[in-house]
Amino acid sequence: MGPLQLARLYALRSIWNATGLRPAGRAILEALGSPDEGVRAVAGMFLVQSRKRAEPLVEEAIHRRQHLPTILVIAGDIGAVRLEPELRRLTKDQDPEVAKAAQDGLRILSAQHPPASGSPRRARSA
Repeated sequence: MGPLQLARLYALRSIWNATGLRPAGRAILEALGSPDEGVRAVAGMFLVQSRKRAEPLVEEAIHRRQHLPTILVIAGDIGAVRLEPELRRLTKDQDPEVAKAAQDGLRILSAQHPPASGSPRRARSA
């Protein structure tokens, strides 16, 4: 990853965090499709660090099937409990990588939000 690519991602993150400007967040999300592994890693890290701010973008990406399976794991990483039904649905996806990523996202989500004692586990693998 070149210094200009890294500077661009940092600038986008700063704008997104300071203003909530969705196009800046979407540009970070789009970087998940970069051919450069370093760019993808930094973009994913920035989305995860943004936690709840990233949730609407992650939801949008799931509905558009963008950057699956990466985005499914990010959904778990950011603690997107609201997206649990989508993750559950995708555990039965025809693409085995998507189904596994959805299971991983649910496992991560479950580890972050354990069920109350006496209630069934929230995010069992399918």
